[in-house]
Amino acid sequence: MQFSESRNITRWILIFSSFVIISLILWNTFTFFQIFKEDERMKMELWAEAQKSLNTTDTNTDIELTLILLNKNTSIPLILTNANDSIIDGRNIDPLLLNNPEKSVALINNFKNENTPIKIEYDEGKYNYLYYGNSPLINKLKYYPIALLLIILLFALLVFNFYKTSKIATQNKLWAGMAKETAHQIGTPLSSLIGWLEIMKANNYDETIISEIEKDIQRLQTITDRFSKVGSEPILEEKDIVAETKNSFDYLQSRFSKQVEFSFSAPDKEIMVFLNPALHSWTIENLIKNSVDAMKGKGVLDVNIIEIEKEVNIYISDSGKGIPKNQFKKIFEPGYTTKKRGWGLGLSLTKRIVEEYHKGKIRVQHSDVGKGTTMLVSFKKA
Repeated sequence: MQFSESRNITRWILIFSSFVIISLILWNTFTFFQIFKEDERMKMELWAEAQKSLNTTDTNTDIELTLILLNKNTSIPLILTNANDSIIDGRNIDPLLLNNPEKSVALINNFKNENTPIKIEYDEGKYNYLYYGNSPLINKLKYYPIALLLIILLFALLVFNFYKTSKIATQNKLWAGMAKETAHQIGTPLSSLIGWLEIMKANNYDETIISEIEKDIQRLQTITDRFSKVGSEPILEEKDIVAETKNSFDYLQSRFSKQVEFSFSAPDKEIMVFLNPALHSWTIENLIKNSVDAMKGKGVLDVNIIEIEKEVNIYISDSGKGIPKNQFKKIFEPGYTTKKRGWGLGLSLTKRIVEEYHKGKIRVQHSDVGKGTTMLVSFKKA
């Protein structure tokens, strides 16, 4: 408990530190942006003064210095207009834009939004106007914070994906370890029971009792076999899914209350699918048991197998309490259960068997609260 709390505190410290670092980087970028903006403003004011000097030149004016200042600007786009907004000069702008009246007006309006125009008084009461935009460097710097945030977001997604993958890998190892250990633990008393059964047979015990004990032992052997296969990569065989499903259906039908009305329908032919019989029977049993629980041991349960092109679908429908739509995916999460006594592992394990081992699909096909649910399990045909 203390370790978990310590880990959570460390995680929040890292998140807060990352937020502070990002904030400082963004603030620093904004400060640089403002410094560059002010620097370009000063350059444009110098350019305006040089233009004014050129307009009011006389014999005493150092025109060579003026021309150097005017021609030194090679990056900041600018447009010089008269009072009627007629273009006098343009620098660092595509000539096609300057010669197009509509585009030049749009460009001037864009410059107005980016920077305050500079008034140049070339004669008493007469003005020219200098409109200028941001240089390529400013434009790049303007989008730098966005690029930075995208990079940080991508990094966060990579970290999350790594964390999630690691968590899933750890859960898978836990699943495998628990399954193997369970199979091992059951195997020891099971071997002993088989030995005692042989002694009972040798001593001529009641055949009915021996027959029932044999059934229970076979059942325990099936459970052990299932757990051992979950703990390792199971071998898939080409089997008739109709027969395999019907076997599990018949086994459960004979063991549930007569108040549950069972029905089974399937094509009258073999449909071959690569599957593991022990794990497939576990899938069917889990789904049927969940349906019977949802109906509280009384209702209608239908198992319907339909062949479609390259797939075969198994529909398991019940007349139980139904599942709210917002829980369609949640019911497959480990630990989720609506039962007072339950671990919430049945459907999670079923999903693992169908999707990871058999490369199939499982989902809630349809459900109405208070009316019932239909589950769909889909496999590719062999």
